[in-house]
Amino acid sequence: MKFALAFSALAASTAVTALYIPEPKIKEPVYTVELAPGETRQVTESEKWELLGQGKHFIDITDYQHIDSRRVQVSAVAFPASVAFPASVAHEDVVKPLITGLSANNIYSKLEKYTSFNNRYYKSATGKEAAEWLLQQVQDIISGAGGNSTRVAASVKPFVHPSWGQNSVIATIPGKSANTIVVGSHLDSVNQRNPTNGRAPGADDNGSGSMTILETLRVLLSDPEVAAGQAPNTIEFHWYAAEEAGLLGSQAIFAAYKKEGRQVKAMLNQDMTGYVQGTLAANKPEAMGVVTDNVDKNLTAFIKKVIAA
Repeated sequence: MKFALAFSALAASTAVTALYIPEPKIKEPVYTVELAPGETRQVTESEKWELLGQGKHFIDITDYQHIDSRRVQVSAVAFPASVAFPASVAHEDVVKPLITGLSANNIYSKLEKYTSFNNRYYKSATGKEAAEWLLQQVQDIISGAGGNSTRVAASVKPFVHPSWGQNSVIATIPGKSANTIVVGSHLDSVNQRNPTNGRAPGADDNGSGSMTILETLRVLLSDPEVAAGQAPNTIEFHWYAAEEAGLLGSQAIFAAYKKEGRQVKAMLNQDMTGYVQGTLAANKPEAMGVVTDNVDKNLTAFIKKVIAA
């Protein structure tokens, strides 16, 4: 009997012990991020969000460590040494009527829908759906452009990223040359505390930039010459996936362009175009902000002339 009790106690002890055998931890993937030129760090994805929460921005160069990532983003692909930007603005007779065609109501209504997705995190279901919705909006604009009298040469396609579900979106308006002007913005958003399921409407960052260039595309295609492919250069509109995770979508696109030998003559990025809080808090009037770091100085100087015109 004592043996039976002892055996039962041992069996129970073994069973209880078995319940507490810790499961092996799943090792989080580690990424290489660049916080400044030459300053890199190994981090997990959750640590990426901690960096952002601390106000530290970075580029995820895990897949592009053999390339100067900042040059992939800006100059190595984009600006051949021969590019010279105009000394002054021109074509005001064409541009000003287009500007009057811009509709704030269009931007607001599209933005309202865009921010209704729970979040636009690049690995979430709603992040994928938001990119698909945006692709359809671009397709609708192209389909509705030109009326019955103008053949519209523009097209749109998703740029698929095999490592995550959210696609980037690229709209192309062919021109008289393959030299390309890119207007871009990032389409994603993130809740840093709960990326997959947390609410992240991202109205400003960067729904505002995404809807700004969407409306710009609509108005630009109202010009019959541009719509018919008669602009001097090819024009592309890019909406980048996975920017918040370290400029992943844009790096993938420009790395592909570099490999293809594409000539991108200029790239104008639109980010947080609705943000005025900092300006107003400093008791300054609303103004267009022009980023001055990690940019092409000559293009920046020209953009300032365009704003002032």
